[in-house]
Amino acid sequence: MKKLRRQTKLIATIGPSTEGEEQIEQLIKNGVDVCRLNMAHADHDWVHMISKRIRKIGTRLNRDPAIMMDVKGPEIRTGYLKTPIEIQVGDILDIIFEAQPDPPQAEGVWKIEVNYDRLSEHIKAGDTILLDNGLIPLKVIESSPKNIRCKVMQDAKLKSRRHVNLPGVETGLPSLTQKDRKDSLVGIECKHDFFALSFTRDADAIDLFRSFLKENGSDANIIAKIEDQQGVSNLGEIVSASDAIMIARGDLGIECAFEDLPIIQRKTVGVCLANGKPVIIATHLLESMIDSPVPTRAEISDVANAVNEGADCLMLSGETTTGKQPISCVNLINRIASRIESEITPGLTEELKLFRPKAKMLRSAALLSMKMKNSAVLVFTRSGDLASKLGALRPNGAPLFAFTDVEGLHRRLRLIWGIEPFLMKFREDPELTVQNAIDRLKFENWVEIGDQLVTVTNVFAGGKVVESIQIREVE
Repeated sequence: MKKLRRQTKLIATIGPSTEGEEQIEQLIKNGVDVCRLNMAHADHDWVHMISKRIRKIGTRLNRDPAIMMDVKGPEIRTGYLKTPIEIQVGDILDIIFEAQPDPPQAEGVWKIEVNYDRLSEHIKAGDTILLDNGLIPLKVIESSPKNIRCKVMQDAKLKSRRHVNLPGVETGLPSLTQKDRKDSLVGIECKHDFFALSFTRDADAIDLFRSFLKENGSDANIIAKIEDQQGVSNLGEIVSASDAIMIARGDLGIECAFEDLPIIQRKTVGVCLANGKPVIIATHLLESMIDSPVPTRAEISDVANAVNEGADCLMLSGETTTGKQPISCVNLINRIASRIESEITPGLTEELKLFRPKAKMLRSAALLSMKMKNSAVLVFTRSGDLASKLGALRPNGAPLFAFTDVEGLHRRLRLIWGIEPFLMKFREDPELTVQNAIDRLKFENWVEIGDQLVTVTNVFAGGKVVESIQIREVE
């Protein structure tokens, strides 16, 4: 039986370092499961071009990766600066809501514009405002509709259009901006498989986005990005409403205390496992390799820990957009994940709640496969639910083959731990469908004669269809 490269899945963000045909082909050949397009940096013409390129190469290689559009979401940024400014500890800085003077200083007070004119409604004296991804902390002295006066707490250089974070502060920003809607329409046109919703705060935000997608003819899955304290507080309802969760550790590490981040990550993975929802760990996995040919030892441990915790998927961002060695990063993830998975004691998670009888049968099928040599689990699905539950059981070491006749679902299944998906027409007779699937696995060299396939399928018995677990030996 063909050995899987790894059971933990991998997302690679496409950018200048990886947008060429040769680079995309190398990403797919080296096992990238999902290609991410970050709309914070992409325009619509590029999205059309790169989506067609990914689809074309995936078809040629007979391995279609899914495509994820990561919509920008609500964000607050500082305004344009003609030149960077040097600010120092103790300086007074006014956050204003209209075009700033040039130079941005008057009577010894810095004047910095932000793009959200209702910010003062949510800010009070004593709050902390963070500029430039947390590098520049400001302490609020007073807040009014005209301006927010702050004290600078760190020497720094401030550049144009820097990100503004508000730890612990709930804002009135819309969960889906006009830009998000326009970008998503392009993703719908390109038949993207996933949409990642930035700064997901509650279930209502997901419901709103899902309605928008359905109204425009898309059945794509929604990945909720957990990036602030409100998202953490509402984690249970967000997991229930979404199709998958992304632990976006960049902004989350700014919005929350550093020491809380590993705890939030571990708890989020646990909640997702218990609910059978895929979970992605993102940001700074191999950040140093944007420039360095080798990772730090801490990064290796971080990736290993994510695999050990049971994440479905790991995501590379800057490493594969602007990094100097994107393919090396992918191969390093392959090596680390494969090695750690080989050290995990085989066993099924007890956290997953299974309710339907057919879903409960999966536990027996997975356990049986893990007890047998040269064995895999074979399932058939039209909704993706069985495959999701099977992956969530985490049968380490047992290949999981999922067949569907639903176009697009075979790509969405690539996000799920351990699942190797196939698109195939189903026959009216379940037995013919099973045989065709086994023939396909043989033809593509996934299995060999003598291998065992534990199959969860329907059979005809006594004139009616019943659910069954069967052991099929490949002949």
